[in-house]
Amino acid sequence: MLSPSGRARGGEWVVLRVVGLRVEVGGGEVVKEFSLEVGEGEVHLLLGPNGAGKTTLLSAIAGLPRVRVTGGRVLLGGVDVTGLSATERARMGIALAYQIPPELTGVSLEKLAALVAERFGTSRHLGELAELLELKHLMGRDAFRGFSGGERKRAEVFLTALLRPKVALLDEPDSGVDVDSVSLIAEALRFMAAEFNSALLVVTHTRMLAEQLRSTAAHVLIDGRVSCSGPPDEILSRIARGGFSEACAGSF
Repeated sequence: MLSPSGRARGGEWVVLRVVGLRVEVGGGEVVKEFSLEVGEGEVHLLLGPNGAGKTTLLSAIAGLPRVRVTGGRVLLGGVDVTGLSATERARMGIALAYQIPPELTGVSLEKLAALVAERFGTSRHLGELAELLELKHLMGRDAFRGFSGGERKRAEVFLTALLRPKVALLDEPDSGVDVDSVSLIAEALRFMAAEFNSALLVVTHTRMLAEQLRSTAAHVLIDGRVSCSGPPDEILSRIARGGFSEACAGSF
């Protein structure tokens, strides 16, 4: 049975459903028969070696034109959005946080955040999120201009949260940041899942963020395919012991 939010599963509504997705970049197939379901308030980890297709997959779900979907479907709340543009998907509630957010000259982080919060009805959360992510000292500066790596990532997560997305796609939000920033980012992502019921799909290479997210499930992507899915703690332990090639040995 479908609701406005998707298909019932274990008491949660499936917000994002990816079915048999195949994606090409530059004529070469990068993602091969990928399937996934993420429910309201769930946090799913997407793990795998460099070049496995993780960023390409997020781009395809978000509808970016740099990739070409050659098969399968992307459904948001039970609605097939595979043929829609990135702008249309964003309006429907799919948000993508980039690995390297652009600098915005002449637009302060405070002004940008206020505009986003007013548009998406999250103004009452603006101050709380800015404090949670320790961004108050940056609010008067041009957005991302001269920010450190950790500040950039925290500001990107801040703005993504203010969108109150149905689905948030986060591509290595912990890349190049210090230990303190990882903890702040993890807390903000947990806030999104709990407060907004956002479905989160998070690409990460670090165990620190993965462990702090209290995620629902982890998926290992190797050569464009899901090699295995299972409990995050177990998969992370297997990766730590034997790398990605050994992470999916045996059953969960």
